[in-house]
Amino acid sequence: MKDLDFRKHLSDKEELTRIAIGMMTIRGLEPEFSFQVREQLHQIDEPASNHDSSVRDLRSLPWCSIDNDDSRDLDQLTVTKKSTGKGWNLLVAIADVDALVGKGTAIDEHAAINTRSVYTSAKIFPMLPLKLSNNLSSLNPGQDRLALVCEMHFTEEGEVQKSFIYRAWVHNRAQLAYDNVSDWLEGKAQLPQTAQEVLGLDAQIRKQDELAQILRLRRHERGSLEFEIFQPRASFSENSIQDIAQQAHNRARQLIEEFMIATNGCTSHFLSDAGIYSIRRVVRSPERWLQIVALAKEYEYGLPNEPDSQALEQFLAKRRREDPLRFPDLSLVIVKLMGSGEYIAEKPSRHPIGHFGLAVSDYMHSTAPNRRYPDIITLRLIKAVLAGRAPPYSIDDLKSLAQHCTLQEDAARKVERQLRKSEAALFLRSKIGQVFDGVISGVNDKGSWVRIFQPPVEGKLVNAEEGFLVGRLLRVKLIYTHVQLGFIDFTPIGNDEVNGSVKHLRRKEGG
Repeated sequence: MKDLDFRKHLSDKEELTRIAIGMMTIRGLEPEFSFQVREQLHQIDEPASNHDSSVRDLRSLPWCSIDNDDSRDLDQLTVTKKSTGKGWNLLVAIADVDALVGKGTAIDEHAAINTRSVYTSAKIFPMLPLKLSNNLSSLNPGQDRLALVCEMHFTEEGEVQKSFIYRAWVHNRAQLAYDNVSDWLEGKAQLPQTAQEVLGLDAQIRKQDELAQILRLRRHERGSLEFEIFQPRASFSENSIQDIAQQAHNRARQLIEEFMIATNGCTSHFLSDAGIYSIRRVVRSPERWLQIVALAKEYEYGLPNEPDSQALEQFLAKRRREDPLRFPDLSLVIVKLMGSGEYIAEKPSRHPIGHFGLAVSDYMHSTAPNRRYPDIITLRLIKAVLAGRAPPYSIDDLKSLAQHCTLQEDAARKVERQLRKSEAALFLRSKIGQVFDGVISGVNDKGSWVRIFQPPVEGKLVNAEEGFLVGRLLRVKLIYTHVQLGFIDFTPIGNDEVNGSVKHLRRKEGG
């Protein structure tokens, strides 16, 4: 009873943060930094420096960062340079986190436990202390920073001809946000003010966008899969939830996604050419492929009996065009049947496992060392090769770390997923009895699930007298929420109102 009274005095952010801390602790993650970490942090007062003549000076280039509106842990910068002929030269700078976070130090050991930052709308639990990730090791605007640069040369059609990796000094000219850049690229808004203040940055961003779209088209021609995953995010006014909305995968997000995929592929090739083990990010060929084939048959679409990413992408593209309303639910089913990604320690091979979803054979995580520990490992391996030193990790070390990173990433994602449910339950807590339009998003042995459209929230369908098929449109009433557990229960309304809702939604769809 006392605990219940205590919660009544918590703000939305405080209540959700309390839930997140409990969930992280249960799943073996550390939400707080230890005394030893704080002691080490006191000894770090300025960004990393290096007077090695081999470190290039690229500070004059028009580098910029594009990330979320609220991101302060800036891991990468991008710029294009003139190329001889009709090709493209792309440079991606990655924050040299290792220059401040030494292997085996207290900060490094904390990062190795959690293996990644945990992102919830109420609070971010950073892998590295904010003094580093948001400041001294972040590629912040107006600051000189050490970085690892991956320089890639592409043909006019977007094929990598050659790539180089080296250390360099860089300088971020403008910190930009996905939504503002995307709106400008699509002619919906003016160029963000911070970009207007940098001479020629408008042309630079358009050039980057043009290259990204070429890479994107080439990747999808190879069979890269494009899903629309249901991952709504809460926004706050002060400490109270103001709204919940689905994040759009817009043109600027596509730009950064393409450049990061290309960079991860080139870093993977770099370490392969060096002949050393590295940690790869893989998504294996689906063992449950025949279940995906059976699912496609339900939509009167034939897939081959052997895993084929190109055929699957064609099916997904067709379903997206024909039924965008239900596509997120189909995406989730197929993602679950494909299985999740994992980290492995892999030696150079002619037949790497690869990433089935991205349709690439060589792939690793290297572009976010402020946020992910495998990227720090990759950074250290690359720097050892550049310096002509032995790898800083043994093969057994890498195998153990890969397994640990996979397990901890799964734990972190479960915390984030649980918090999204708790956010939704908290937002809807005051709306008990209200009626919403929705679609049946899933049916299993535990019951039926409904996804309502506004706000974009999923919950369980209870008190249903008949079985509902996935994809059926209906009107439901909210009858129960439980914030701590993230439970949301809806009940269907009478047939007349259901039919009215179906007609209303079909008009909205254009059907």
